[in-house]
Amino acid sequence: MPRAFYTDYPWPDVEIEREILAEADCTLDVSPDNREETLADRVGDADVILTCWAPVTARVIDAAPNCRHICRTGIGLDNIDVRHATSKGIVVTNVPDYCIEEVAEHALAMIFALGRKIADGHLATKRGHYSLVGCLPIERIGGKTLGLVGTGRIGQRLAKKAQAVGMRVIGTNRSGAAPEGVAWRPLEELLGESDYVSLNCPLTEETRDLINPDTLARMKPSAFLVNTSRGGLVDHDALARALEGGRLAGAALDVQDTEPPDLARPPYNDPRVIVTPHTAFVSTEAITELRTRVARQAVAFLGGHAPEQVVNPEALPGGMRENHG
Repeated sequence: MPRAFYTDYPWPDVEIEREILAEADCTLDVSPDNREETLADRVGDADVILTCWAPVTARVIDAAPNCRHICRTGIGLDNIDVRHATSKGIVVTNVPDYCIEEVAEHALAMIFALGRKIADGHLATKRGHYSLVGCLPIERIGGKTLGLVGTGRIGQRLAKKAQAVGMRVIGTNRSGAAPEGVAWRPLEELLGESDYVSLNCPLTEETRDLINPDTLARMKPSAFLVNTSRGGLVDHDALARALEGGRLAGAALDVQDTEPPDLARPPYNDPRVIVTPHTAFVSTEAITELRTRVARQAVAFLGGHAPEQVVNPEALPGGMRENHG
């Protein structure tokens, strides 16, 4: 009987996954925590690993000699050693085309919360201070420039939403070609031109600490930073110093490095910084879709079929590779 091992998950239970995996007579065990040493100790004879944010490192992979499939319950792959998995003949899958609407909505909501001082006004009134003057300056969102660092699925959806409320949208990416309706700029020019900078790119060795003292210095003192992608894209100490020095108007952070962060220290305790607990990807609809599709990927693989969204098709067994689209 095949066995699946769940490293971690941010939802209340695993009943959706357990029910679907049962179709392949596959049992499901859950790790008591997401530490690397625990995962390496508990993964054992698992045929499939399901993982959200936990570190599926070479050590964890080597501790699972029967594993032939790692399912990422999400988009990014920075928590999985894909190269090592591939070398061991382990197929890796993810779900890159879910929660696009949710993240774009969250990023736009953060833009409004920052520019219209919604969070500031809310906190002030809850503390007993009812002052219009205390919330100033408040700026019109329409007519402002939004700079997208990354113009993939989420960036494109955010661009359309921002344009619908009257924002001008520019973007940068590795290809040098922005989607229709978005003016492409090199990163340095985009940072200097934007009133809002939204990070929508993956975390890689090249993009780690993309927002650092040098790039922050290129932004307008009146500009805002929005990050709904990966915490590691931002040097948070540098962000704190920029805010303290008045070189940035504020930031909205849904993702941190590490999570949860120390909320008692800058930049998280700065009143100009909005912090949400990694909820940009969340909706009832998106989570149900994600969990269902990941479990279906595992069932397909266990049944001898190529699952959807294979990251490393070279790791597929021969028969599956021939039928892989």
